[in-house]
Amino acid sequence: MDFAVEHRTEKGVTVVKISGEIDVFTSPRLREALLDIIENGGLHLVVDLGEVTFLDSTGLGVLVGIYHRLRAREGTMSFVGVNDRVRRVFHVTQLTKIFVLHHSLEDAIAAHESTAS
Repeated sequence: MDFAVEHRTEKGVTVVKISGEIDVFTSPRLREALLDIIENGGLHLVVDLGEVTFLDSTGLGVLVGIYHRLRAREGTMSFVGVNDRVRRVFHVTQLTKIFVLHHSLEDAIAAHESTAS
């Protein structure tokens, strides 16, 4: 599976769908794509990792950096579609303490709507 980042706006959030491996080779492309989304006004991101097959420390670093950039702008970032392998990486690195993992896109949107109102 080739690495790809797609996004769309849905009910006040930007849904970012990532597919493929997030590693030392693809992380710069991920960072650039996420920074472009933020620069174009996307401050509330729901990142769909359902088609991510691998995530290394470089990819984690990009996600943490984007999270902090969003927080500085009063934005948010949460995740959906996290498979067991990626979930384990989040738990081992204790990133579940700062990242919110939702069971579905609908849950993520509902959580955003409840905090935005």
